[in-house]
Amino acid sequence: MNVQARQTPTTAAASKLAIADGDIHPTRKLASEFDPWLEKRWRDDIATFGTRQRQQWQNAPAYPKAQPNASRRDAYPPEGGRQGSSLPFMQQQHLDPNNVALGILNPLGTGQGLQNIDMSIALCHATNEWQQEYWTKPDRRLRASVVVPYEDPIASAKEIRRYADNADFVQVFMLSRTSEPMGSRKYWPIYEAAAEVGMPVGVHAFGYGGNPMTPGGYPSYYTEEMVGHSQAQQSGLASLVVEGVFARFPSLKMIMIEAGFAWAPSLTWRLDNAWRRLKQETPHLTRLPSEYIRDQVWWTTQPMEEPEPRAHLRDAINWIGWDRLIFATDYPHWDYDDPATSLPLKISEAERQAFFIGNARNVYRGV
Repeated sequence: MNVQARQTPTTAAASKLAIADGDIHPTRKLASEFDPWLEKRWRDDIATFGTRQRQQWQNAPAYPKAQPNASRRDAYPPEGGRQGSSLPFMQQQHLDPNNVALGILNPLGTGQGLQNIDMSIALCHATNEWQQEYWTKPDRRLRASVVVPYEDPIASAKEIRRYADNADFVQVFMLSRTSEPMGSRKYWPIYEAAAEVGMPVGVHAFGYGGNPMTPGGYPSYYTEEMVGHSQAQQSGLASLVVEGVFARFPSLKMIMIEAGFAWAPSLTWRLDNAWRRLKQETPHLTRLPSEYIRDQVWWTTQPMEEPEPRAHLRDAINWIGWDRLIFATDYPHWDYDDPATSLPLKISEAERQAFFIGNARNVYRGV
């Protein structure tokens, strides 16, 4: 839903319902904000060579975004800088008027998935320290994600354990387009560490794994990439289930972020149907794929599917479970979901409480 939010308080703020926002994207006003936590060698390398993603384009996304920085045009801070770079303006435009009691920070463009693994490790750690200094310490409503250099799972596990006892951090943060399928044993140290410290793993759409987002190559348009986020998430989730990640780590919680959710029923139906006939090849699975997903997976709501008639949306949510959806706005991005208009259904007060804040409080530790 591409909504340009109002500068005045929304309906959600006018009510007394506090909400959680499971997907807020902070960014730096200045590149130098990372400097206190980056060794000089990395500052010099970045200044001289830049960063190299796992793709053929040197230092840019494959597709120009629909809006500058993929963000709302009304989200530029008055004092200057990119959208999402000013905490005071975020408070004024989003946190305060929408009565956000809990906001989960998911920084993008931070060094995940770089060709230079050591640089990725350094930038991810700098991102984590920056989140505390610039965001969670000044505003206690905000909680950080442990941004991990997931193409080095051992380093990622170390970074997760570094913040195990830090209440500012409530989830581990990965992107969906990894260099290998997400269930690959390569990534198991990440899931093991996350389960050990009690943090869910948030898998956000996007990333650079070195492969096109479709089996047939790179599509022509940004629209296709946006639609492809849900396809990447479906492939990743199927891999996690069938490779046995959830069976091996039964306390692991996974959150699928910014790729929709109404596809979950059809994916699990297909997985169950195939597994019943082929389960001999996966003896490590002792339950239906849908059961692992139902027990260990959550979804953020943005971008929310909006079918006609709207009753179909309720059907999808009823199957997934009202306890498995975490409201999210994607602030400050162009497809932001306004909490005042994002759920066009008649729902009970219990469903509303779970949808807007209860589920987030249940899945994120210590909030």
